[in-house]
Amino acid sequence: MERKDFLKKSAIGIGTLSIIPIFNACKSESTRKSDVKSLKTVGAILQNPKLVTKREGVKLNVLGDNQSIKLTGEDTNGQYALIEQNNEPGIGIPPHVHENEDEVFQVLSGQVSMSIGNKTSILQAGDLVFCPKGVPHSWKVVGKENARAMLSIFPAGLEVMFIELAELAAGPTDMEKVSEICGKYNLRFV
Repeated sequence: MERKDFLKKSAIGIGTLSIIPIFNACKSESTRKSDVKSLKTVGAILQNPKLVTKREGVKLNVLGDNQSIKLTGEDTNGQYALIEQNNEPGIGIPPHVHENEDEVFQVLSGQVSMSIGNKTSILQAGDLVFCPKGVPHSWKVVGKENARAMLSIFPAGLEVMFIELAELAAGPTDMEKVSEICGKYNLRFV
């Protein structure tokens, strides 16, 4: 049996870390030592804690959406990004679809009208919604007070898009340019 076929069959029903000994058994001693060193480095990255106080974060205004990026893919080894939003009534994002990311949107205070697919709901403080990739969704702050929300994005990457969008010139929104930037991250408006 070829090595790649063996690895493929051995990995069925087994977690990634479980196949490392099998994979290493098929390698030379010097290559195994190099892999162990690499795994230790990855382990150190995954175990690096980070404390972010409520006033910390990368502050952005993304097409009117006030964001504070709390955790980036760099912080989480690409697993997810965490963004706090704080917006006035009337602020929102039009219907769009992510091809790569799932999102969890949790309202911390205020009210947010959230549309997912064909359903629209008013979210109150404490409510959250899961937005799977490939499903159109949008949101808008409603009511009379600002709304704060925590946005978790799995996997990370869209925070880089948000930084790029925040660098656009102030003034009327150039949706052609916005769509071009978003398209690089497999996000499209519908």
